[in-house]
Amino acid sequence: MPHARAGVGAVLTQHRTDPRLGPRGLDLLQSGCEADGAVRALVASTPHSAWRQLAVVDSQGRTAAFSGSRVHPFLAEEFGDGCVVVGNMLAGKHVGSAMRRTFEESADEPLAERLLRALESGEAAGGEQMPVRSAALVVVGDQLFPLVDLRVDLSDRPLADLRRTWAAYRPLVGEFVVRALDPDNAAVGR
Repeated sequence: MPHARAGVGAVLTQHRTDPRLGPRGLDLLQSGCEADGAVRALVASTPHSAWRQLAVVDSQGRTAAFSGSRVHPFLAEEFGDGCVVVGNMLAGKHVGSAMRRTFEESADEPLAERLLRALESGEAAGGEQMPVRSAALVVVGDQLFPLVDLRVDLSDRPLADLRRTWAAYRPLVGEFVVRALDPDNAAVGR
């Protein structure tokens, strides 16, 4: 489950997800913790850390991750330039590195596109051992609201559905910011 806050960073909690850890991690980052300190504090704060998998990117691009002892292999913890890839129940160890490489190689694209390409690369490298049924894409900008917040659930092809949703939304990202901040000057839907 992805969580992100403008000017603060992003926290992912997965495997046996505790959705409380995402907001808690963002609060830790906002209070001045770096990524590794936030991960250590989150692990210490949950009595069930063996079941958790966490990833954090702070506002400076520092990264940290944790995979508990009960997280199903194959698991990934891959660190790159301003990114961290985590996964569990993967088809093999190569899935995480494929995702990291794709993210890093698409640096000229918007963040949402880079993230989606990384997910698609992971799927192309074998993905997970079990069928994937949902996918999410969350990106924050400089406002309190997410710049991109897209999710597909209960789909037989969630990444393809997410790609289609992103393709429709991508040209409108800026327009939705204008609608929120300056609705009198919004071009779409006058």
